[in-house]
Amino acid sequence: MFKIFGLCSAMLLCQSAYAAGNESAFNPAFSLILSGTYGSLQQDPATPATGFAMNPNPVHEQGFNLGESEMGISANIDPQFRGVATLALDPAGGVSVENAYVQTTSLGDGLKLKFGRYFSGLGYLNEQHAHAWDFVDQPLVYAALWENQLGEDGVQLKWLAPTEMFIELGVEAAKGRGFPGTERAKNGSGAGVLFAHIGDDIGIEQSWRAGFSLHRTRAVERSSDDVPDLIGNNVSTAFSGDNRTAGLDLVWKYAPHGNLKESYLKLQGEYFRRSESGELSYDTAGANITDSYAVTQSGWYVQGVYQFTPQWRSALRYDSLDPGIASVGAANAGNVIADYAFQPSRTTFMLDYSASEFSRIRLQLAHDSARQGLPDNQLFVQYLMSLGAHGAHSY
Repeated sequence: MFKIFGLCSAMLLCQSAYAAGNESAFNPAFSLILSGTYGSLQQDPATPATGFAMNPNPVHEQGFNLGESEMGISANIDPQFRGVATLALDPAGGVSVENAYVQTTSLGDGLKLKFGRYFSGLGYLNEQHAHAWDFVDQPLVYAALWENQLGEDGVQLKWLAPTEMFIELGVEAAKGRGFPGTERAKNGSGAGVLFAHIGDDIGIEQSWRAGFSLHRTRAVERSSDDVPDLIGNNVSTAFSGDNRTAGLDLVWKYAPHGNLKESYLKLQGEYFRRSESGELSYDTAGANITDSYAVTQSGWYVQGVYQFTPQWRSALRYDSLDPGIASVGAANAGNVIADYAFQPSRTTFMLDYSASEFSRIRLQLAHDSARQGLPDNQLFVQYLMSLGAHGAHSY
């Protein structure tokens, strides 16, 4: 299965001869990813996409900026377990834990258990670290619905079917610490994920993978600031209720004669649809009026990446969001905007150069129409450099 691209894609940055099997408890693989950007934007990046002010807004940085450095350590612990830790070094100071998990290596029957902190297996892009993205930023739907990525503290169980066709099923039980949920002091699981992936080769030159994901969690007093209301004020709100998201993803890859080192084409797309229902408190610092609230929001993107020489790639991506039409309780019908009648979108072009598998320089141009009446032409220059051993990324 996946004869061209394998279960680890060599087309992504920082592929290494160090595989998990070459790590040991006495000689762990160590890596450091250095990154930085220059950003030129016409609009204030703190302004959220229209209709998504109650969702997170991961902002772009303007001017010269040191990006988040990423330090990774991984090793086999013993014949039964392997450990992985990824630490994010903030340019302003401080260290945060992106991943810190243990994986089993000997359950057999295609089963693999992961426990600790990890990026969820939902969708296609969610498990990829920032240095492996094909663009400077995530698609709008990931930024708006997942705050770029869904990270969890919990347990994940995957099963790889013993078939010629790639079939993978997974389930997660987690704390629900990040958006769209809220961290709560409770026993048991605060969030759950189900996902399924299938894929196969088409001859020696093509392969594909499709997936389906379900996510559920609950928010309690999830606060949002600077949310516009019907009379033009920006207020604070708080939402408590249930959150359910379904997603679809599809990836197709082509390499002439099966030689992806020379050139390849990768097409991918994802769609997520989220429904929230519960209670919304309007203007928590003032009127503090609480009534029922429900909304279904969605988003999707499609993109293509073309490596036309061993060192040069270009890519094009289109993003779109739908803020939906909210159902607002009578007490807040004159306060909370129900229908924004606008769909945010963005078109992005990327060109990058990799002198080797350990370095990449990228130029990105985007026309951002995510904010009604505030079109933004954006330019970014980015560098990504890898030091040390860095394991291959998934398909």
